[in-house]
Amino acid sequence: MVTRQIAARGIKDERVLAAMREVPRHELVPAEIREAAYEDDALPIGHRQTISQPYIVALMTEQLAARPTDRVLEVGAGSGYQAAVLSKLVKEVYTIEIVEPLAKRAAADLQRLGFTNVHVKAGDGYEGWPEHAPFDAIIVTCAPDHVPEALVRQLKDGGRMIIPVGGESSVQELYLLEKRGTELKKRAVLPVRFVPMTGKSQTK
Repeated sequence: MVTRQIAARGIKDERVLAAMREVPRHELVPAEIREAAYEDDALPIGHRQTISQPYIVALMTEQLAARPTDRVLEVGAGSGYQAAVLSKLVKEVYTIEIVEPLAKRAAADLQRLGFTNVHVKAGDGYEGWPEHAPFDAIIVTCAPDHVPEALVRQLKDGGRMIIPVGGESSVQELYLLEKRGTELKKRAVLPVRFVPMTGKSQTK
């Protein structure tokens, strides 16, 4: 999977490629679709949610340029796969999942597989995780129709955020944001299709 579907498509960061090789994706998908775990596709994990395709996980991780000393916030834990990949690259991962059964399953699976530096919380990621802020990097794996201000506030000066924006519309864009003082430098990465962010995001 890593050689043919990720490195061959332009992912060059050797740390990211190594992390993708080390994380057992088949252990973080429902048993009934385990045979498809290493295909380059998003897969259903229940509750109208998905596990992102491996290439997108690798791309977002590479764009984040996380360092071994970083503390990273993830919004949208899902199966726990993205958090597991990040855990190989950074000091601590804090991940939030709004669907409580998915949060419980991800926490149990990550603990079972020995990812001890990942902390999972059931809750609405629109507000971030303020008690553990600020974060060196933030990764959002569901699409709001705007960048949540709470997440910007919880990003360190010099920190980076990767986020798909577009909500439930057919047009979503993946953006890389870099915080510089009171300014937010924004760069479009590529068009994407993520499940929409739910909860408070849809009332703002």
